[in-house]
Amino acid sequence: MKSKILALLGSTLISGMAMAGGYQVNLASQRQIGMGHTGTGLETGTSSIFFNPGAMSYLRQNGVTIGASGIISKIAYRAPEPGGATAQTDNPLGTPFQVYGVFSISDKLKAGLGVYTPYGSTVKWGDQWNGRFGLNELSLEAIYIQPTVSYRLTDKLGIGVGFVYAVGGVNLQRSIPVQDQSGAYGKAELDGSASGVGFNAGIFFKPSEKLSLGINYRSKVEMEVSEGDVSFTNIPGTLSTRFPAGTQFDAKLPLPATLSLGVGFMPTEALTLAVDISRVGWGAYKSLRFDYSQDVNGVSYSENARNYEDAYIYRVGAEYKVDDALALRAGAYLDQTPVQEGYLTPETPDADSRGLSVGVGYQVSDNFSIDASFLYVNKKERSDASNLSGGIAGTYKSVAYIPGIGLNFTF
Repeated sequence: MKSKILALLGSTLISGMAMAGGYQVNLASQRQIGMGHTGTGLETGTSSIFFNPGAMSYLRQNGVTIGASGIISKIAYRAPEPGGATAQTDNPLGTPFQVYGVFSISDKLKAGLGVYTPYGSTVKWGDQWNGRFGLNELSLEAIYIQPTVSYRLTDKLGIGVGFVYAVGGVNLQRSIPVQDQSGAYGKAELDGSASGVGFNAGIFFKPSEKLSLGINYRSKVEMEVSEGDVSFTNIPGTLSTRFPAGTQFDAKLPLPATLSLGVGFMPTEALTLAVDISRVGWGAYKSLRFDYSQDVNGVSYSENARNYEDAYIYRVGAEYKVDDALALRAGAYLDQTPVQEGYLTPETPDADSRGLSVGVGYQVSDNFSIDASFLYVNKKERSDASNLSGGIAGTYKSVAYIPGIGLNFTF
């Protein structure tokens, strides 16, 4: 019983944070979402802060972009035995956002600031499903703040780099396999804030008006949770000393590095085609460890294997300018899962993802335009019964519907 409770406590908070990264549903720009979230090898406007800081130096005007998406997601579960129990998450609407500003210091030197949310979601299973001792609910948010500079070395070559400061928070709730006098199961809630630092660097090369190339590297960010709070309810009096009030925890999570290569091809003035390939360094996530300020059920720490593998993302996208005001977009991507067999959990019921997107852009005036996008994400159905990471055996299926809108101002 002791090892089971500690494994559950020690496996949930950080793996929930990894779920947002494991999903890899990046939502950094409404225009680029419409194009399959390509952009490493393109001039993407102010969102070059995220996609490739080297391209930021090619902006001809100062600009500010404000955008947001709405994530409508569901995860379905089926127990492994024939006719087994089923469950489905009741997730609230997620609202990741992006804000970018780019300003000219000189014709060749640009400075910018990006504030965006590459990780953030809520997974709500409730307290009646088979896996309630693994997870009831998890809420996560992470905000990246990235000041950036970019310099155009020649008419064909630009470089850029940005410093990343990441802040975030997480709240976890789950049932504990003990009961009080009324028969109610115990409950644990973990709540903490996290922070970390990193960088984003890129090179943009445009050998001709029809072809552009880019390489971008976003470093690993080591997110640290310090003195997070652990609280317990419905604990029988005979066990209260084993779940002490005022317990705190420390933990670390590596948000992986990403190396992206991109190509943009403009066969005509109206048509833009793009291809991106990214390698995500999930191999950095080997295990997680929680250190408690007081012994929890007789143990001062817990550690669980994750053994993620590096994974690739393949993206394609296109934009067609119908006229000077209207642009139509479409894209698709394949995102490989980093989760090996035996390591599937209700916080990260991850599988290979297929994404399809469409978008539209409209130039309202010389200084104002609107972008809208819609992304559909479908994960392959996946079953896992080995539970090497203390997960909940069964079959999982995930889908997400993500509309978004962005406003662009130039001056």
